[in-house]
Amino acid sequence: MATYLYRLGRFAFRQRRWVVFLWLALLAAGVTGAATLSGPTANGFSIPGTESQRAVDLLEKRFPQAGADAATARIVFQAAPGEQLSSPGNSALVKSTLGRIQSAPQVAAVADPFAAKAISADGRTGYAQVAYDVTAQEVTPEAQDAVAAAVEPARAAGLTVEYGGDAMQVQDEQSLAEVIGIGVAAVVLLITFGSLIAAGLPLLSAIVGIGIGATAITAATGFIDIGSGTPILAVMIGLAVSIDYALFIMSRYRHELSTGLEPEEAVGRAVGTAGSAVVFAGLTVVIALAGLFVVDIPFLTQMGFAAAFTVVIAVAIALTLLPALLGMAGRRVLGGRIPGLRGGDPEASSGKPTAGRRWAGFVTRRPVAVLLVSVIGLGALAIPAVDLELGLPDDSTAAAGSTQRKAYELLSDGFGPGFNGPLMVVVDVASSADPKAAATSTANVVRALPDVAVVTPPTFNPAGDTALLTVIPASGPSTTETKDLVQAIRDAPESGGAEVSVTGGTAFNIDISAKLSDALLPYLSLIVGLAFLLLMLVFRSVLVPLKATLGFLLTVAATFGAVVAVFQWGWLAGPFGIEGQTGPIISMLPVFLVGIVFGLAMDYQVFLVTRMREEHVHGATPRTAVVDGFGHSARVVTAAAVIMVAVFSGFILSSETLIREIGFGLAFAIAIDAFVVRMTIVPAVMALLGRSAWWLPRWLDRLLPDVDVEGEKLRRQIEPPVPEPREPELASR
Repeated sequence: MATYLYRLGRFAFRQRRWVVFLWLALLAAGVTGAATLSGPTANGFSIPGTESQRAVDLLEKRFPQAGADAATARIVFQAAPGEQLSSPGNSALVKSTLGRIQSAPQVAAVADPFAAKAISADGRTGYAQVAYDVTAQEVTPEAQDAVAAAVEPARAAGLTVEYGGDAMQVQDEQSLAEVIGIGVAAVVLLITFGSLIAAGLPLLSAIVGIGIGATAITAATGFIDIGSGTPILAVMIGLAVSIDYALFIMSRYRHELSTGLEPEEAVGRAVGTAGSAVVFAGLTVVIALAGLFVVDIPFLTQMGFAAAFTVVIAVAIALTLLPALLGMAGRRVLGGRIPGLRGGDPEASSGKPTAGRRWAGFVTRRPVAVLLVSVIGLGALAIPAVDLELGLPDDSTAAAGSTQRKAYELLSDGFGPGFNGPLMVVVDVASSADPKAAATSTANVVRALPDVAVVTPPTFNPAGDTALLTVIPASGPSTTETKDLVQAIRDAPESGGAEVSVTGGTAFNIDISAKLSDALLPYLSLIVGLAFLLLMLVFRSVLVPLKATLGFLLTVAATFGAVVAVFQWGWLAGPFGIEGQTGPIISMLPVFLVGIVFGLAMDYQVFLVTRMREEHVHGATPRTAVVDGFGHSARVVTAAAVIMVAVFSGFILSSETLIREIGFGLAFAIAIDAFVVRMTIVPAVMALLGRSAWWLPRWLDRLLPDVDVEGEKLRRQIEPPVPEPREPELASR
């Protein structure tokens, strides 16, 4: 591996103009494609094979008039205290408002709250259901703006008018998160290298890579349905790893230059050694992300493959474009120092021990105490995870003060919390002898179940073989009582040959949670198994991959604890800008966070332990190999971790709940994994294991190919041994 990458690095150095031209051409093609081919992104969830999805599919086939997948909005009206909504003046305001909404773009129908008897018991509150002729992701900003404008006259006249529903969801934008991440990365790189040129090249290569990945995904939206969060997440992951991978190769290049090598040879060795670690680190991330396909939820599969694509681009950029840029910069990466910054070679050894070497020495001298403190601390952080509750986002978690949140609260106060989470009960009576009697009997059975507030009369499709019931629970959408009600309806005995299925937001929530729960073990087995084999191949050890996996479990447990404490319990909600928006954690977050964190955690495992193995292969004692290897890589790994945390933290500003939770979870996980697990627990365990850390059964050693990630074979090829001096011949000869 190291030999091939050494040749690739030198080739990119020599052909630097062509390499740069080809990457810029790809970027230009991506920008053109994104500008001309892109389409709208999707917000919906599709869960193939679940009862909720089968019910929606049945309605689309037999009862398209029901608009099971069409966008809906709810307009909630409330009269002033002491007034009735049915008074002539208020009634006229309601009807004129709904008339304007009826003429708004994409609106198919508007229900009259007075005709539908959608007025609260005290007469002050009512709501109108608005049906659209398009799906939620196809509702245009113009259509949303028309609703906002339509309610203003009634508000000005004294009525309280709020609106919510999936039709009113604001499409999330990528905002300034990327700019924040790049800005922090620039500062960290300047501090690390002390040079504008050395700091600028990793940023430049990362921007090109992210530009190609993001524009390609955007162009793909014109051909396939891609979720609105997919491009954002792909940029989030791609930006973080792009800068990190370029940082490691740049650091090694400067180290090789400082030893007196010519730039071309220094590039070759940097790509051959650090580039090998980049390849295997990238592979672990790709395995973790692409492995999301086993969950069989298209939304997650798209996110996984899109993010994996950007990681592949990041690896390719680091191995080709960066060496080409280094060929253009030459030795200037050692110059251009900024006054006041230390810079220099992060891996260079000097008479004075670096902070990394001092820390490694401290940890290896007291490994047991350090290990106990670290594990107990992570265990304490993980405690809130036992209270983890999963759910799907709705208007109850919208920003406090938003019209969506106000509409949700008005409905809960006026009609009960269940009105915000109606259930759609689909009754298939195609095989029933008396369809109407069967549907009516089903409605009576459901009406008699606990926690049911309202059951509407059956509504039949034109063919008369499918009926639709709307069931209003007495409890809120995310409560245990409502979930139990969904299960009770599904378990109810058939009436007159009718087949009953339940769909709607709460039912989707239950189904997606069950599917994710069932898929978690196969998913973990896949990514952990493949990554274990990959790490065993890299380190030629059984215990090092095992230790890496156990450390990952500590990171995940602590991360879930922090996510629950902040987003579910509301700790530090004010500083994080989520005050009043706490609630269940999004259902797909655990499995997605597990995959991404595993891949990124293995990055630092590979970068740190590869240097330790390199020292070990070169003959250092176990403790010396740990200290020296850690000392060589600690400063660069610290910089990489800070950059990655900064990039992910910027996405906490997103208005999309999933992206915000993922951003926080990843930032916290990387901080914990890099500084506690990899830079504290790993050297402590390595010191305790000693030489046994590198144990590998002989039969397995013979089976595994030698990928030479530490570059020992490469070193023997490019540095032939110096012949021993021959003794002078005797004069008598």
